[in-house]
Amino acid sequence: GKKSLRQRVVDELKHYYDGFHLLWIDTKVAARMVWRLLHGQVLTRRERRRLLRTCADLFRLVPFLVFVIVPFMEFLLPVFLKLFPEMLPSTFETESKKEEKQKKKLNAKLELAKFLRETIVEMAKRNKADTG
Repeated sequence: GKKSLRQRVVDELKHYYDGFHLLWIDTKVAARMVWRLLHGQVLTRRERRRLLRTCADLFRLVPFLVFVIVPFMEFLLPVFLKLFPEMLPSTFETESKKEEKQKKKLNAKLELAKFLRETIVEMAKRNKADTG
């Protein structure tokens, strides 16, 4: 059913709280990783990717905070997200957005695999015709 205005506001506030909480946790973990790096330890590939994602999220947070802090500016957030889809920090993405991104990536990979398979078949036909 349709949610009341109060329930939608509460849900949105919970979403922002959860996003900031996750970002805070990621920042603490990233700070520990930087500390380890400064003391000569080597990060795994997974840790390095997490550190890069967290740093990118912190840089994305600055314009995002403008929308949250300035009154009534959050009404423009959907417009800016359409223009700049990667502006939102990763901790603020909803599950549906994550699934949509994964589907797009999967479709792109499938198209690439299909193209490569067709190319290999063509090359095999040419080589067979040249040698035959």
